[in-house]
Amino acid sequence: MFSCSKFLRKKRELDEVKIMTKRRTSRGVLMFFNREKEMEEIRRIVSTEPNLITFVYGPINSGKTELMQKVADELPENFAAFYINLRGEEVVSAENFFEIMFDIREEKTLEKILERIPRVSLGIPIAGETFKIMFESERKYRRIFRYITNALKSIKDKGKTPILIFDELQVIKDVKIDDFLIYKLFNFFVHLTKELHLAHVFAVTSDSLFIEKIYSSAMLHGRARYILVDDFSLETAKAFLRENGFSDEEIKLTLDYFGGKPIYLVEAVKNRHRLREFCENVLEERRSVIIYALNELKRNNKKLYRDVYEILLEFKSEEEVECRDITEAVSWCIDKNILFLNPRKMILKPQSKLDLIAVREIV
Repeated sequence: MFSCSKFLRKKRELDEVKIMTKRRTSRGVLMFFNREKEMEEIRRIVSTEPNLITFVYGPINSGKTELMQKVADELPENFAAFYINLRGEEVVSAENFFEIMFDIREEKTLEKILERIPRVSLGIPIAGETFKIMFESERKYRRIFRYITNALKSIKDKGKTPILIFDELQVIKDVKIDDFLIYKLFNFFVHLTKELHLAHVFAVTSDSLFIEKIYSSAMLHGRARYILVDDFSLETAKAFLRENGFSDEEIKLTLDYFGGKPIYLVEAVKNRHRLREFCENVLEERRSVIIYALNELKRNNKKLYRDVYEILLEFKSEEEVECRDITEAVSWCIDKNILFLNPRKMILKPQSKLDLIAVREIV
């Protein structure tokens, strides 16, 4: 049984954290820079009738969240976006997921809520009493999906195009109702997009194993599209650093360590006064993390350790390798955020230039 008052307190706390985070990333040095190509593709998608689920994926810390936040912030007034942030959440049940998904309002009815629907909401709005009654029902999940559908229809009837954005959706991949929650959600997303053409749905993830399973799933064949948000190209990274006053020597040093990984470029700007020390420290930390992970694996599973080592050895001379099979060793490397898989191109590569350097030094 849900405690509505407890959930309301938790929801307010979550929303405050999200708003504070958004404000922090809106000031000073931004991780978002020169993503016009990706933004233009998303603008084109939302300007047409909804018909496919859109998966936005890429290596960790490549700027996916910043991209989607910027897209949502710049939407015209005839859109209504609902941003469901699962980043950092430990979702252990379907109830946990829907607690985060909904934004409880003080208004008594959906009609009242929708009178002043903002362009971007942190969750799908619902009246507190409706939420309580719905979650006390034995058939709550069917009622949840029906409520969301009706809410989106009401929004569309008011001349607005609804957009659902789920950030780090993979956190619910192991959550079950009767079967896995993720499959019920995908069926619902297909219903909203391909069947009803009611709302655009974006699922954002940095879990490339999750994307690979989706990409190879017959269930979503012809029902989904994929947008890769990769690290910056070297040209973009150079432009970013140059815009922040870096000299040619500082740019070379930074790119030699970090390549086009946005988060490291941002931190390099912040640590420009001790740039070489910063670069060396970050590499040392990353190398230590990988070594400890490998040593633990070696103690627990020597065969898997040897298979992992053979994979990492390929990067001694290569920056990316072909991957036609998701072996246990490949999965381990991806789970440890050492390697990233692009399932569309069947390419395996380190999560960052820093990981590449660390792996080469280790092997």
